[in-house]
Amino acid sequence: MTEQDQIRLGKTLWDIADSLRGSMNADDFRDYMLSFLFLRYLSDNYEEAARAELGPDWPQLPAGDRRSPLAVWYAQNPEDTGEFEAVMRRKLHYVIEPPYLWSSIAEMARTQNDELLRTLQRGFKFIENESFSSSFQGLFSEVNLDSEKLGKTYAQRNAMLCTIIQKIAEGLAEFPSDRDLLGDAYEYLIGQFAAGSGKKAGEFYTPQQISSILSGIVTLDSQDPASGRREKLNWVYDFACGSGSLLLNVRRHMGKHGIGKLYGQEKNITTYNLARMNMLLHGVRDTEFEIHHGDSLKNDWDILREPNPAKKIEFDAVVANPPFSLRWEPTEEMAKDFRFKDYGLAPKSAADFAFLLHGFHFLAKDGTMAIILPHGVLFRGGAEKKIRAKLLKDGNIDTVIGLPAKLFYSTGIPVCILVLKKCKRTDDVLFINAAEHYQPGKRQNTLLPEHIDKIVETYKHRKEEDRYSRVVSLDEIEKEHDFNLNISRYVSTAEPEEEVDLAAVHQRLEGLQRQVVTAAETHNRYLQELGLPLLPVGIEKAPD
Repeated sequence: MTEQDQIRLGKTLWDIADSLRGSMNADDFRDYMLSFLFLRYLSDNYEEAARAELGPDWPQLPAGDRRSPLAVWYAQNPEDTGEFEAVMRRKLHYVIEPPYLWSSIAEMARTQNDELLRTLQRGFKFIENESFSSSFQGLFSEVNLDSEKLGKTYAQRNAMLCTIIQKIAEGLAEFPSDRDLLGDAYEYLIGQFAAGSGKKAGEFYTPQQISSILSGIVTLDSQDPASGRREKLNWVYDFACGSGSLLLNVRRHMGKHGIGKLYGQEKNITTYNLARMNMLLHGVRDTEFEIHHGDSLKNDWDILREPNPAKKIEFDAVVANPPFSLRWEPTEEMAKDFRFKDYGLAPKSAADFAFLLHGFHFLAKDGTMAIILPHGVLFRGGAEKKIRAKLLKDGNIDTVIGLPAKLFYSTGIPVCILVLKKCKRTDDVLFINAAEHYQPGKRQNTLLPEHIDKIVETYKHRKEEDRYSRVVSLDEIEKEHDFNLNISRYVSTAEPEEEVDLAAVHQRLEGLQRQVVTAAETHNRYLQELGLPLLPVGIEKAPD
């Protein structure tokens, strides 16, 4: 598998999606496309494991026989299927019955089988309710196979699904059968659908380049980032996880054995399902992650509602890209909430600090939190200033990073990353002004690998660099700037004005004036010979 294969497969699938969706909007078609890609992944993974388990008993079919070998084995060994599935559940953590495997579904699509739609419906229900030890109820709830957008009659919908699946199968057949390749293609398509969704994409997608910054930061040792990456993160939490790409990015940084369990929370049902699929599609077992469908501001997840500080769950790393300046409805009861009571409530007009305090409450003492927020949190007054001041006085704000504009599909505004810790060695704040370090683009700006590396390395070693980064004492932040964290106050990117040597300038002007007089006198000699009016020579003095 090469990076070129990843890009080519992603583009191939995107072209197929673009050509097939017709009048259907990108968001609707996304659910079909990604669900079928997910089914292909689960099936390939399952058939590969089944082949290894059955060994010499794996059926060898003659050339041209398009049946699923596993379906043939099931038909030949009905008395052994129960024991086989028990072994597969223990080793692979899930089971897919042969009629619902991608190879069977793709063959039904190729032959335009009238039962394809019904088989898909049964297959999706089986995966939701029976495939895994954990329940994945509602995983395909947003994939409406009876939608009139596919066709007005059953026959039309069935034919449309046959076409979509056949085209996807043909596109995938051009590439090596590689599980990682499918995972990367899934991520690529999420990004493409996000780009096509405009501002709505902010609900579910954090660009990989920004995810890499947050991941690079939270995976470093909290107390001494310069010492390098932590050996293990037991629990990682994203309370606005979208499609789960940020959590997966942290896992990539740590390696699959460097993470205990991933926890995510997502309010949007469609995006919640995308996240669950995304986890499984990237090889994260159902016991290695937990995604909750709910509202983090209301804190409606039972595992996070423990009021006893000694028993509450705490995370080694917290990452998030919550909705920017979301309007919310804080209540009097919320003012007593254990997340907010020591700080006060964020204003109704912007829930940014409510999100921050939610995640910060569940951060472990030796953990690191990195959250993406709009610049307003750095300088707005009122309730937000009070929260900001307390976090600063308590030594919880470690680093403030300013990013360029136009990095997100959901907004063109520049944003910042706040890095928070409950225990840190220094009482200062590192400011990184990376707002002018990017690759410009027509629709979106991008961060190149060297831009990302520079940000992470500057954080890691707490480097100072003119017009880029500076370590600032709490005393200066409080006494000179009244807890205003506006980055340009501390790190200006403006080029310093060149010092002017007045004596040298005066000398140069005198020289130029003498040249003007000499040239005029020479010119006047020619004019005099021709009998023409002469030019005035020298600079007339202004009247007193």
